Amino acid sequence: MNQTLLRNPLYLGVAAIGALILLSMSVTVVPETQQAIISSYGKVDRVVNAYRKGEVFGDTRAGLTFRIPLVEQIQMIDKRVLSVEMEQQEVLSTDQLRLQVDAFARFRITRPDQMYRTIRTEDRLREQLRTILGSSLRNELGKRTFATLLSAERGEVMENIQTALNREASKYGAEVIDVRIKRADLPAATLQSAYNRMRSARNQEAIAIDAEGQKEAQIIRAEAEAEAARIYAISYNKDPDFYDFYRAMQSYRQTFQNGEGSSNIILSPQNAYLEKFRNGR
Repeated sequence: MNQTLLRNPLYLGVAAIGALILLSMSVTVVPETQQAIISSYGKVDRVVNAYRKGEVFGDTRAGLTFRIPLVEQIQMIDKRVLSVEMEQQEVLSTDQLRLQVDAFARFRITRPDQMYRTIRTEDRLREQLRTILGSSLRNELGKRTFATLLSAERGEVMENIQTALNREASKYGAEVIDVRIKRADLPAATLQSAYNRMRSARNQEAIAIDAEGQKEAQIIRAEAEAEAARIYAISYNKDPDFYDFYRAMQSYRQTFQNGEGSSNIILSPQNAYLEKFRNGR
């Protein structure tokens, strides 16, 4: 009967398909960018292609790995640098300004077995790090003023947040590589209020400067007029006739040139205004 089964193509096909299914369940290809956790009954048995600091791409332990079907399970954990984005949060600074802050962190899973035992999946780890990032950021910025984020102390703030986040991330087998604040803005209403205060202050400053300028102009004008009067007085005392003639010529220019032909002036030759012309000067 066994020989009959072996000769039957249908039985051979079923056996071949079963063998292929069993083989596919037993063999897995682990890529360079992944580290595989082999576990059985919730317990980590081994890690394939685990992260090693300073390893060179192409010189890792990636490739084929074998496991016992239905007994051992395999879970892939990313080996690359990952990122976690923090949703915009409101933070109160020491100068009582409510800041809208966006931040992100970059991390890598360096101990996948510990991550698996503590939090199981990358998604859960990312959510946990997002929560810790928000908490660390609020704690650190709550000790600082808004001006700190615009100064050289911003780097120190980043380092402190990264240290606090890394302390917690290490409990889950992860290492935080970098933390950055993308934006730290005042709320729209606060910004508008600040702009209004700045505009009001600048308007008041402009009014003060204009008033000071008017005052200086009046002083300069008065000093110039006094100086001109002094010079006129000196000139008059030196030669009264010439001074009288000069003033008459200025008056004639003002009277006859400014009209520009738009009006006529009729005067008698004996008019006192034309005295200088009658004297032949």
